[in-house]
Formats: sequence, C-alpha cells, structure tokens
Amino acid sequence: MTFADLNIEQDIVDALATKGIIEPFPIQQQTIPLALTGQDIIGQAKTGTGKTFGFGLPLIQRLGTDPEHGVKALVVVPTRELAVQVTEDLELATSNRSTTIVSIYGGKAYEGQIEQLKAGAQIVVGTPGRLIDLQRQRLLDLSHVQEVVLDEADRMLDLGFLSDIERIFQAVPDVRHTMLFSATMPAPIVALARRFMSRPVHIRATDPDEGLMQANIKHVIYRAHSLDKDEVIARILQAEGRGKTVIFTRTKRAAAKLVEELKDRGFNAAAVHGDLNQEQRERAMAAFKAGKRDVLIATDVAARGIDVDDVTHVINHTIPDDPDTYLHRAGRTGRAGKTGIAVTFVDWDDLHKWTLIDKALEFGIPEPIETYSSSPHLFSDLDIPAGTKGRLPGASAHAASAGTAETKGGGRQGASRSRSRSRTRSGGSAPARSEQSDAQAPAAAPAEGGADESATGDGAAKRRRRRRRRSGGGSSEATASAPQAAGEGE
Repeated sequence: MTFADLNIEQDIVDALATKGIIEPFPIQQQTIPLALTGQDIIGQAKTGTGKTFGFGLPLIQRLGTDPEHGVKALVVVPTRELAVQVTEDLELATSNRSTTIVSIYGGKAYEGQIEQLKAGAQIVVGTPGRLIDLQRQRLLDLSHVQEVVLDEADRMLDLGFLSDIERIFQAVPDVRHTMLFSATMPAPIVALARRFMSRPVHIRATDPDEGLMQANIKHVIYRAHSLDKDEVIARILQAEGRGKTVIFTRTKRAAAKLVEELKDRGFNAAAVHGDLNQEQRERAMAAFKAGKRDVLIATDVAARGIDVDDVTHVINHTIPDDPDTYLHRAGRTGRAGKTGIAVTFVDWDDLHKWTLIDKALEFGIPEPIETYSSSPHLFSDLDIPAGTKGRLPGASAHAASAGTAETKGGGRQGASRSRSRSRTRSGGSAPARSEQSDAQAPAAAPAEGGADESATGDGAAKRRRRRRRRSGGGSSEATASAPQAAGEGE
C-alpha cells in the first residue's frame, strides 16, 4: 500500500518520496482516510509509529493547494523539541505547495515568529505557553482555525498544560475538525476528548496481543553502582553495531557532568537539558540528527522531540519515575520498524521504583542482576568486544587538545587551570609554576625583550616580571569568561 492508495494527492506523495517515505504505517493507514472526511479522531499508537503524518497529511490536504493567508490549522505539542520535529515533517509534506508553517515556542525571540505570522503562515505548530502569550497580545489570531491537533496529549497533561489547552480551545471556533493523538489514554485524556471533540472515533493502532512494549526493542536491566556507571556506559558505547545513542539522566546537572565525562573519554557527545538556551539545544539536536554527534545526553523534557530513525541504543542512566516515562524513553529506539536496545541502570535506592515498573510493564525481572563494568554478562548481553575499556584509544590526546581549545575560547576547563595556577602562585609554590612559565618563555621572551636582553641578569628579571603580568592577565580573562561554558556539549 502507498500513500496514493489512501487518497493523498500526488504532490504530497512526491514530496514524501524524496525522503524515501513510500509506504504508510498502520496508524497512518487507519487515520488518514477518516481524517480526510473531517471525522474527529482520537489516535492511539506507540511512539515512533508515524503519528505526525497520520494527522499532518490530512490536515495539509484539507487546507488545499494554495490556502489563503492567515492561521487555518493549529498543532499543539508539549515541548520545544517536538515542535521543531513536527514542523520539519510538515515542511517536508508541503514542499510542493505554497502552504507555510511557523513554529511558536518559548526560549526564542518573538520577532521572527511574529514576522512569519504577519507574512500569512497558514499552519502553526506551538507549545501552549507561547501560543497563549501571543494570542493574548493579539499577535496570533485563532478565530479562523479549521483544524486543531493535540499531539502527545498525555505528555501535555503530565506537564500541567490542561488549563492552557482549555484556553486555546476557547479561542478557536466551535465548529472545527479536531484530532487528538497520544501514546497512552488515561482518564483525563478521555474526559478532554468528550469536552472538546464531536463524536470522535478512537483508533488504536496496536495488536491487543502484542503487550505493552515494542517487540523490536531488547530491554536490558542492570542493578549498577553509581560510581561505576560512567565506565559501564563507555563500554556499552563500544558495542558491536552501536549507532546513535540517547542517554537519559534525571537532572540537568547529571547531564552536564556526563557529557563532559564522555568527551574526556573520547566520545562525540552532546547534551540537551534545561540549563542550555534554546539555540544551544537546537544546535545539539541538529548535530545529533546529522550524525556529527552520535551520543545525545538528555533529560526527560526533550524525550519526545528526539524523533531519529537510526537510534540503536537508549540508556537510562537513572531509572524513570514511572512506567509511562520508561516507555517514552525506550521509544526513542526501535523506530520506524527498526530494532533497538534499551539499557536501564537501577540504583540500590531506586529498587522500589523498579518494582512498580516491572509489575506494570510485565518484565518479569523483579531483581535486576548486579552488574559492574567488569561483569562478563555485560559484554555478552550487549555484544561488547572482549577487553574493551572505558576510554577510546587516543582519548587523552583528544581531551588535551579539547582543553587547549577551551582555554583559548575561555571555556570552563581553561578557567579552572588558570585559577589553579593563580592559587599556586599565591601559595608560593615556585616549582609548580615554573614548569608552565618555562614552557612559554622561548616564544614570549624574544617577542618582548629581544635576544640581547637575555644575556643579562637585569633582562632575566624583567622577563620574569612580564611573565607574571601575562599569567595574571590570562587567569583573569579565563575566569571572567567561565560562565560561557554553558554552551559546551553542543
């Protein structure tokens, strides 16, 4: 079956074909024919099964090949990363049409988003907070919206967006076509559908006998010691066939620490977490999708925006808080029918959380096996070559060159070394300092004083004073620029 068999118009079919998207997934096969008729739909399918095109293609086709300027369709998503991902998919589908799409989300300047709205964008993809903000300022007119989509509705409720969603529905016309998509269907989602949808059809694109987890994902659960996790992860990252890998941490601090640790070990890692600004997060995601970075460390806030087909491994550095979060994390791999591996570390203090997840998802692993970086079963379970260590060959040289570059750019490591030298000088430990100074002296002395001066004691004293001034200035410079280190990892 092809998209053309589902009555999708040829220009959209051709646009998808440029990226090798030919055959629709089950959720698309069931959703598209109904959505094209204007039927309200509740779509339920596991993450990574193609829900975006399930609602996106009918939405685009119903607007026509050359829609009038102004917002006619609204897609509401829970996170910035997902807004970017959905926008990219819809832009692909509309590449042969005049339809334009704008992403509306926080963390980015208003001006560019407002300009696109004023230019007449017909489809808006946005997060609730920024949408309401612009709507209240009368910069976003929702009074002519014909199509409304709530994507990842369960996640929006988890993040506390219910009141925001209600405000958005109050701003759009009562007569409209509404689609709601969600991986899970808790009671509040059902209640939301009853309030704001007109006789919706519930489509569930899963096999009732399939179980809660995707059959194409291998789940590996280890009880691990926190001090050994980094070493275990570094060895997993050298497994046979390991491709792009997503590592989830519980906190922003843990994500920032882990990305530095893995870079020091020679891995090409980037991070996405709340302490980075939106531009840095988008840059990290773009590098990961393009393959420039093959390890992405993320907190849960970014989980549903990581829609990359070739992620082979997901690693839970810390156990998720609940079964739904586990499913959403694991769902970053095994996408589009491919296979994947999900590895989860359970700390001793988190065994009670694992007990709940194990029962809910029917793993049948009440006691995860105790695992260390030297455990033989770690190597056999995950196809790690025998003798693999937690540091890539040449990683020390890599880290040293990275440290030099960061020092030049005022990075955190450079600042730390400069501050260390400054403390050493104030403590009066001359030998520790002289090594650094002597290394700089051959290049610095001729430039400052010339060759003749080096022959005299007076010249040597002057050179020492100049070195002290230069070293002091460098330390101050590096320390002053240390806050810029938040951008590291992208």
